[in-house]
Amino acid sequence: MRERNEFILADMIQAKAEKQPDLDVLTFEHLSLDDGASEDEIRTYADLQTNGNRLAADLIARGMAPGDRFGLMMRNHPEYVESMIAASISGCVLVPIDPRTRGEKLVYMLRNAGCQGVICADYCLAEVARARLDVSDIKWILGLETGETAQAVALDSEDAVESLRDALNRPADTLEPRLKDASDPLQIIYTSGTTGDPKGLVFQNFRFGFSSMLGVIFGYQENERPYTGLSLTHGNAQAVTLAPALGAGLRAIFSRRFTKSKLFDVCRAYGGTTFSQLGGMATAIYSEPERADDADNPVRLLVSAGMPPAIWSAFEKRFGLDIYEWYGAVEGGFAFKPVGEGPVGSFGKPGADLEMKILDENDVECPPGVTGEISSRPVDRKQKAEVEYYDNPEASEKKTHGGWLRSGDMGHRDEDGWFYFDFRAGGGLRHNGDFVSPSFVEKVIAEHPQVSDVFVYGVEAASGAPGEKDVVAAVVAQQPEEFTPSSVFAACRVGLESNFVPTYLQVVDEIPKTASEKPQIRFLLDAFTANPDTVFTEQSAASSARE
Repeated sequence: MRERNEFILADMIQAKAEKQPDLDVLTFEHLSLDDGASEDEIRTYADLQTNGNRLAADLIARGMAPGDRFGLMMRNHPEYVESMIAASISGCVLVPIDPRTRGEKLVYMLRNAGCQGVICADYCLAEVARARLDVSDIKWILGLETGETAQAVALDSEDAVESLRDALNRPADTLEPRLKDASDPLQIIYTSGTTGDPKGLVFQNFRFGFSSMLGVIFGYQENERPYTGLSLTHGNAQAVTLAPALGAGLRAIFSRRFTKSKLFDVCRAYGGTTFSQLGGMATAIYSEPERADDADNPVRLLVSAGMPPAIWSAFEKRFGLDIYEWYGAVEGGFAFKPVGEGPVGSFGKPGADLEMKILDENDVECPPGVTGEISSRPVDRKQKAEVEYYDNPEASEKKTHGGWLRSGDMGHRDEDGWFYFDFRAGGGLRHNGDFVSPSFVEKVIAEHPQVSDVFVYGVEAASGAPGEKDVVAAVVAQQPEEFTPSSVFAACRVGLESNFVPTYLQVVDEIPKTASEKPQIRFLLDAFTANPDTVFTEQSAASSARE
């Protein structure tokens, strides 16, 4: 019999259920749902052990062998975590899928991973049923009745959908986890696919176990209550909130999805002491109308990956918290800047066991202040920088060619060794010879009272100058019928140098984003071309205002 290893999720939950069975370790809050009736869903360690075991028994009864894959497609429900535990017990491999995924992308992920089944919420069933027609490997679907949609769990087709709740209600004998060791895969996490087909990263069980230790690095305290509205289909929500909570019993709080307007209300109601944010989330939160009680909240720490330097200090002051900045990806590479250390704008330095450098196209280290690719490798040369993309050895080799893990992110370091993120490879924004910092533009626009959200990106420059882009600010209006683009341009003229003033304002209903709240530029570009009446130049905005 294999020895218990608490870096394996199944073993971790079993051990915790024996020691602290009644601890309410996970709370899935319903305050932000606005339905006025739903009660919070709470899971103790005993609940997680029982439900994970029952679902694992169901998977095994369906003929799922160790290593077989199944899709997992839902928002943040407790059944998501129970499905993860079931995968670890059964030795199966889950494939997290953003519940907003549609069409060919969904088909690609299910087919590429060879999923034999899908566990999904009822609001995803229509898309899953359509995808199933093109994915012959799928033999079964378990649907979660959420009460959040009129969609029935059983579809009107020959491919009936079974109830996930029925599977969770069937008693089962306690199973011995079928894993050989912690190196067996737990999940295949797909990249966002913003520049091409998504790639599936094979994520071993020990990686989740390692993430449970990140709370120590972030400085989580014994009575911490971490909160997130980020999707559990993304590595951040798992690494920063779920894994540390399960590993240390931190009583985490989850929302169905990220809601910037209710983030601090949820933290006040449930005593959330820390939350996690990525990139553009900070600007969206900061753009909320100021309230007298902004700083009157229990949050002491924001674990941030991509705080825009332009609003860093103002964000801390306004909301009365400290920012712990870090950098990492599911493939690897990790650096951090503890509170009060290093310069504002830096994401920190790597730990003692990791070497990080800024490399040029010839793998030569760039001098301080010069932009190159952020790359890393273990200090111990007996170890290797390894990445495994599912069924894609060419991409795996390319990612670690020459022994360095290539992040695809461009950055620089300063004379003191502090690292900075500049832009995603291929995503630099140069206008009239100057590199434009989107965060400074976003800060000015986010502070405008008519703006609810903003994201700055580039389009091909009308001048045709090589490497140049015109600046586009995609904005979501607080009150669309009262929005005046000319006033936003006027604010930019006051708050920005001339080259930073956007060439275009693009008014959108929402900023399209991935599960990790990363803006999806390709959809904005499509809308930019298809809906010219929603795009304003400074001149057209002025003309519109005069009319």
